[in-house]
Amino acid sequence: MKKNLFKIALFSIATALTLGSCSNDDNNDSGDNSGNDGTRWISLTGSFPDANGTAGNGGTRAYAITPENAENPDYEVDLFKMEGDKYVNGFALKSSRTARVQASADGKFLYNIQYTGTEGGVFNKYSVSGAGKYEEVGFELNTATILGTSPRWVKAAEGIGVGVSFGEALDPYTGTAPNFVYRNPKGTIKIANIDLNNTAITNTGSINIDLGTELESQGYHVWRADVPVLNQAKTKLFIGLGVRRHDINGTVTTNPTSGAINGWDRTDERNLGTLTYVIDYPNLRNAKIISSNNTMIDNLGYRTMTQYVGTDGHIYQATATSGPDILRIDKTTNEYDQAYHFNLNTALSITGASIKAWRYVKDGIAVVLYTMEDTAGGYVALINLNDKTAVKLTTEIEEDAELSTTLRQFQNIGVIGDNVYLPLTPAGKDGNIYIVNTKTKTIKKGAKLKTASGSYYIGAY
Repeated sequence: MKKNLFKIALFSIATALTLGSCSNDDNNDSGDNSGNDGTRWISLTGSFPDANGTAGNGGTRAYAITPENAENPDYEVDLFKMEGDKYVNGFALKSSRTARVQASADGKFLYNIQYTGTEGGVFNKYSVSGAGKYEEVGFELNTATILGTSPRWVKAAEGIGVGVSFGEALDPYTGTAPNFVYRNPKGTIKIANIDLNNTAITNTGSINIDLGTELESQGYHVWRADVPVLNQAKTKLFIGLGVRRHDINGTVTTNPTSGAINGWDRTDERNLGTLTYVIDYPNLRNAKIISSNNTMIDNLGYRTMTQYVGTDGHIYQATATSGPDILRIDKTTNEYDQAYHFNLNTALSITGASIKAWRYVKDGIAVVLYTMEDTAGGYVALINLNDKTAVKLTTEIEEDAELSTTLRQFQNIGVIGDNVYLPLTPAGKDGNIYIVNTKTKTIKKGAKLKTASGSYYIGAY
């Protein structure tokens, strides 16, 4: 394992001088942006199309409302309203593609690391003061020197962000056509620890991938690192992994002109359970892999969080965004509890469920957004991880095929006390905020959400 240390003061000053802090040119709201007036804001985020018209791929906008606004069915948020070529409501978070947004537990701050583009890897922190009143605060940090321009990152614990990236993989074949010889790509996971309160990088580390000779000889390899989370004691960092399997005897595709390798066969055949790296924190040393055979599906998220620390101190980990499983990592051993397995299909007596986003609330209660194979739409369930039961909560739009598109992009489920806030809009169609009361196990329709072609809401914070 390699580890690089930054002197924080020098790093922060250099970053501030080289990058600066820019205002957003389409934020037309004015007023006090201190974020300290005591109001509990709920930030709604939504994505819009890029210049080529690709839905949800152009960037992310945010708009802050109160819980009272959210519960009022007569209140309306029109985040994507335009006058000419300018958006007129809300605030554009910095990112050339869909931002990876996190928030403080009290809703006063949003955090983002820009994804791709010329400023990919740049971290920004915003204070929240209602409507489109977001103001950049703290240093603007460039994490790209460590994580590259497309990092995966989350709020790993309150006040602590962790970014990870997978890279430096070898070509999976050596030699020349047609006599290629397979070799495992291996690769490296880079890690950066971010102090969200003081906007500074406090440590960095790396993990040289090693699945062991037996697995690597079968073609298994890591292709993504994602969703890092700290345990309750803040002594261990858990990093979810995406794993694929090469067909070691498969066909290699080459460029007919240069002869360079541009493709290789993979196999869907898998007898390997889900894998997670666990590493000491905060020194980022002594990495090892833990595994569970309770599922053969990976635990990485696409744009959503898959791991949460429960009220009981255990970590609960979902196979989002393609499986029905929730596993548990024991707080004492920091290993998978092989005796624990929650399956959404079993709990709801259905088949083909796929968790797209979920949120642990408290005391074993969580809310799940899911789709079903061969069934259009997107669905909501309230689950109990203690007794492994679930209750489906019905919405009027659940059978809309475009809702499944939205849930695939969903980033965050908002929670205040016993209430859960779900902004649900089928892609390109209007929708509502739905409020789940975890005590009464009910769901009700709240504020109206206006969208536009290629746009939809993807989070509440």
